[in-house]
Amino acid sequence: MSLQQIVKTARSYRFYCNFSCQYFPCHKTDSPEFNCLFCYCPMYYLECLGSPSFINLPDGRRVKDCSGCDFPHRPENYDTIVEYLRIMAFGDIG
Repeated sequence: MSLQQIVKTARSYRFYCNFSCQYFPCHKTDSPEFNCLFCYCPMYYLECLGSPSFINLPDGRRVKDCSGCDFPHRPENYDTIVEYLRIMAFGDIG
């Protein structure tokens, strides 16, 4: 299903693009369909399905750097992210 079909149907909850955001686009991507629905990555504190890098801080802490990851901003990853969050919250209850 194309982006236009998603936006024009009852499934439009799956995609949102905020062109007026001062940070848009917040990531470089090769995707022409940038999804802002997961503006703040829901996997930041979880094992990530994307491709983050890590920064070692002077005090020894290690933090995720998601600036090179566009996984949550690709419309085709919506189902994968929602299913992953369901499993993390409730376990794999099938």
